[in-house]
Amino acid sequence: MGMKCVQCNTDNILSDRIRNSGRCKQCNHPFVFEPNTVTDKKLAFTDPFFKKAIENISSQNMLFFTHKQFLYFIDQKLKSRTPQTSWIFFYFFFSLFAGTFGIPSALVIFPSQFAVVIPFALYNLIWIWLFFYYSKSPDIGIRGRRNNAKNLQILGVIILVLGISGSLIFNYFPGYIVAITLGLFSYWLGISQKNRPQITGEIFLVNQAQSDKWLRDWQTVNGTLEKLLPAARQEALPATIDREVSAYSFDRAIICDRDDIAQFLIANNVHFENNCAILSISGYPQSIFNTVIEMLRRNADLKVYALHNASPAGVGLVHQLQTSPEWFANQAVTIFDLGISPRQILATRDMFVQQSQTIAQTARQLPDAVRQSLTAEELAWLDAGNFVELESFTPQRLLRVVNYGLAQSGDPQGNEGLILVDDNVGYGGGYVFVSDSFG
Repeated sequence: MGMKCVQCNTDNILSDRIRNSGRCKQCNHPFVFEPNTVTDKKLAFTDPFFKKAIENISSQNMLFFTHKQFLYFIDQKLKSRTPQTSWIFFYFFFSLFAGTFGIPSALVIFPSQFAVVIPFALYNLIWIWLFFYYSKSPDIGIRGRRNNAKNLQILGVIILVLGISGSLIFNYFPGYIVAITLGLFSYWLGISQKNRPQITGEIFLVNQAQSDKWLRDWQTVNGTLEKLLPAARQEALPATIDREVSAYSFDRAIICDRDDIAQFLIANNVHFENNCAILSISGYPQSIFNTVIEMLRRNADLKVYALHNASPAGVGLVHQLQTSPEWFANQAVTIFDLGISPRQILATRDMFVQQSQTIAQTARQLPDAVRQSLTAEELAWLDAGNFVELESFTPQRLLRVVNYGLAQSGDPQGNEGLILVDDNVGYGGGYVFVSDSFG
């Protein structure tokens, strides 16, 4: 297997890499990864593959990204390499061959009317089960599940065309009935899998420790990744802010449920571009938190944007902002719930949904005020232990969502994408708008 050097672009076949102790034969630059020594071939990749992943997630080294964002990204890249459509072509040509030569031979050798229909039915049922299994398997990415659901539809059409045609040619009525039954069943199953809400949890092909090791190994050989953010740290000592600056206030504030997301937004200059404060619910950045909160409370027209995971803690963020004395209790503050909310998950099928029993238990212990703000479908989704993390979205998409949400709020009453879900309720007043889409 050849692999190009990321330093000089020279192609090195396996014998070259072995002969040069894992270095480029042209420039002697070390290779970080050797796909031929990886036991699990799903995790085997080359240096150019990894370099391309870094370039893509950082938008050509323009956007900062977190370790977990990279985990999600590399996991989906590895899953997407698995061929999902070639199997249907293999089935088609094999079935065409069997139909052309096998059926006439079977009818001659075994004159019984069931000599062909039983093997035909069993053969196709195996393929239907195979595609159905992979259309809902948590080991396969979202795109792979959709492709397998599509394969079920294609399989149904092939069964109908080949089965009915062969049955009519040979005047074989049992084959006609079986072909219609299996073909329509496969096609219907494909449609139902393609259109069903994604409630099956997806699991990682890669774990966080493995992803972090790959990043460390890459940086050891190729230098520090400037756009890779370290873990968000709380500074114990307060920072000094000029009095003239602290005398002003912000018109808008984004409150995140995780420090890493707040750090991500700040690193990518969302606060500068939108003239807004960015904080986390736990008080990040701690060094300026108290000063910024005081600045926000001075603005009677303040707009607050809640950005959170689709999880029990995430859906409770708005309630915490409204009721906590550390935030905006008893203040008439307009809050925009940017998401991710379960209703947004249920309205789409392209998100990385995970499942956890711990999440299920936490969901059932949410305050009544929070549970009453959710629909029955949302509660069922959370109570089943489902959750989606913001870091499952690429930096580019997540920033687009935030900027779009800020733009939407210019005229909330006239924007069909924002739903008024809380109008002057008893625990704080103000308004709460929820976006009905995410990105």
